[in-house]
Amino acid sequence: MPTTVSAYAAPSATEDLVPTTIERRDVGPDDVLIDIKFAGICHSDIHTVRGDWGPQQFPLAPGHEIAGIVTEVGSNVSKHAVGDRVGVGCMVNSCRECKNCQAGEEQYCLNGNVGTYGAVDRDGTITQGGYSTHVVVTEDFVVRIPEGIELDAAAPLLCAGITTYSPLRHWGAGPGKKVAVVGLGGLGHMAVKIAHAMGAEVTVLSQSLKKQEDGLRLGADAYYATSDENTFTELAGSFDLIINTVSASLDISAYLGLLSLDGALVNVGAPAEPLRVQAFALIGGRRSFAGSMIGGIRETQEMLDFCAEHNLGAEIELIPADKINDAYERVLASDVRYRFVIDTSTLN
Repeated sequence: MPTTVSAYAAPSATEDLVPTTIERRDVGPDDVLIDIKFAGICHSDIHTVRGDWGPQQFPLAPGHEIAGIVTEVGSNVSKHAVGDRVGVGCMVNSCRECKNCQAGEEQYCLNGNVGTYGAVDRDGTITQGGYSTHVVVTEDFVVRIPEGIELDAAAPLLCAGITTYSPLRHWGAGPGKKVAVVGLGGLGHMAVKIAHAMGAEVTVLSQSLKKQEDGLRLGADAYYATSDENTFTELAGSFDLIINTVSASLDISAYLGLLSLDGALVNVGAPAEPLRVQAFALIGGRRSFAGSMIGGIRETQEMLDFCAEHNLGAEIELIPADKINDAYERVLASDVRYRFVIDTSTLN
């Protein structure tokens, strides 16, 4: 019989999240039961429950930055054991058979990966996320959290960490490369930390200089305000790679002008509105405008190991569950440095 667990869920797209219970399936032969200790709040949680990315089935418990402890494993499980420190990110399954899954890029499953919440699970139910006390996940979509990272600081790495690590790695951030990070928020602060640890020269491009001290502390070599029109003149043609982390509509063509020959602007933020690009901003410098979405399970584990090796974790503000709705409003107001994490023990 399925297990009932405590959770916070949105009753509709227009209502605050409320305490409730949700059902978790029985632990099958290939499943892992996780006692969730911490769950990060991602801007995409807000977009999703408020219908910005399309209609949802409610009630819906969001949360895809999950860190916890294994409390039960199925009879076929070999990758995880009771007592292990583990995490679950933005997906809990995929077809496993398409060429992208076979290449370890399950996030780009050609048949659609199964999202951690708001997706149709293999049993036909709608997945429910990490704003809850427990979750059951097939072992192949559970990753190990190394001892070098505290569980609360590790939770946001399951989305914010891998979302920025993947394009930095794919586009070759490292010594001799100049990387710009647009926005110093939940995603951006991890992009700065990771790019710096990879050995790149890192510049933050933010609307104002109010977070400049933080940016430099986190590893940035330079910090510019994009509200200053001189910034785009001074930095024209400067960067090999720009990671755009903001979930708002920007003048993409202006940012493309900051790229050097063969440079790439990679979007990891997901605004609800379409982004417009002038063709000459691309062809004028053989520049690329690309996108990147989280990472596969293998790369997510690689990211966690990298972060442990370099003593990297998210900058967090730990909150009880009854502050989730307040946290949502503060995220929308950019009033968080830099990721809210829910202490799920407060759900009981």
